[in-house]
Amino acid sequence: MSNMHENYIELLRNKIRNWLASGVGKANKWGKYIRYTPDLFHLLIKLSGDKSISDSCRAKLATSISYFVSPYDFIPEEFWGALGYVDDIALAAYVLNCIMKDIDPDIVIKNWTGETDLNDLISDILNVAEDMVGKKWWDKLKDLVKT
Repeated sequence: MSNMHENYIELLRNKIRNWLASGVGKANKWGKYIRYTPDLFHLLIKLSGDKSISDSCRAKLATSISYFVSPYDFIPEEFWGALGYVDDIALAAYVLNCIMKDIDPDIVIKNWTGETDLNDLISDILNVAEDMVGKKWWDKLKDLVKT
């Protein structure tokens, strides 16, 4: 992984940690998922460099990574702060779920460095994604990676 990605992940980790320590972050019902934002981004980056990932899965990963770093997304971090990552993690969970259906899930799991069970996290996020981002935006996010 490049220094640029490592730096971005560390900045993201600090931003999320500070937000979660704030009154707003502590009170936010999506904080339990937002805390995994840096780990999910890290996983997307690691998988994009894995030679066993198909081109179609790489395209989905590229879309999700681009969405993460773009300042122009459906729920912008510039305006919403760390809460703005709910759409990014929803899309990441959707993409990871799609990839785990296409390839051996152990390939994805072996690249996970987060502190929780990845399958449970993905399932939990997907179960609340429509509530987190709204039906209209959830449908648009899924459309970004449909083949």
